[in-house]
Amino acid sequence: MLSLIVCGAAGRMGGTVVRLIHEGATTKLVGAVEAPSNPQINKDAGEVAGVGKIGIPITTQVAPLLKGQVVVVEFTTPEATLEHARVAAQKNAPIVIGTTGFDQGQLAEIKSLSRRMPVLISPNMSLGVNLLVSLLGRVAKTLGEDYDVEIVEAHHRFKKDAPSGTALALGRAVAQALKRDLDEVGVCGRKGIVGERAKKEIGLLSVRAGDIAGDHTVIFGGLGERLEFIHRAHSRETFARGALRAAQWLVKQKKGLYSMQDVLEL
Repeated sequence: MLSLIVCGAAGRMGGTVVRLIHEGATTKLVGAVEAPSNPQINKDAGEVAGVGKIGIPITTQVAPLLKGQVVVVEFTTPEATLEHARVAAQKNAPIVIGTTGFDQGQLAEIKSLSRRMPVLISPNMSLGVNLLVSLLGRVAKTLGEDYDVEIVEAHHRFKKDAPSGTALALGRAVAQALKRDLDEVGVCGRKGIVGERAKKEIGLLSVRAGDIAGDHTVIFGGLGERLEFIHRAHSRETFARGALRAAQWLVKQKKGLYSMQDVLEL
């Protein structure tokens, strides 16, 4: 039985993870954490997630929960995730990070902390998306420089970061295959008289509407044809199930930094 702590337990993703842990035969929730300002503090995590009372209150601190072999699952904010990762490192506790929106300095700190415990970080825990990431490099290499690449992502109105972490991961897979730097060639939206499209551009376009769980389309456009890869998440369950699969895998690993690509052996 795998013991898990969910950080962000009152959020949309965290609540889904709590529900799936409760429904699973091989997982057990031993802790639920939220920001001190969250109105769900001290409420039962199961009731907040919609599965009934399970006897696990939502608290504000990770440290008291890190007892025995336990894996932390993170769906919070970059700042909160870093703080929880620092605490987990003191106990050598594995941590699965599904949080997005990190800057380069924060990612560097996570990499440094992974020298002390197993860390898995992925902007998207979906198995389908990670398979797509692994395929795009091969596609980009085969099509070469004559195909324009555009990535369109759509998410719910509550998402705070743009482009999505998944869109950036898809863009980096293409850029790496084409020996480009996404930070240099990525174009996030267009407006006005922007001129003819630069040959090496990789477009990243964001849509925010309603309750869209997550749609990503990667377009390879050539003269006379286009090839499109589309991934649509029907619900947050696909991300939550991926996170739990990652936790089951990570608990068996040595210290280091991992991704869903490692879990799936891609």
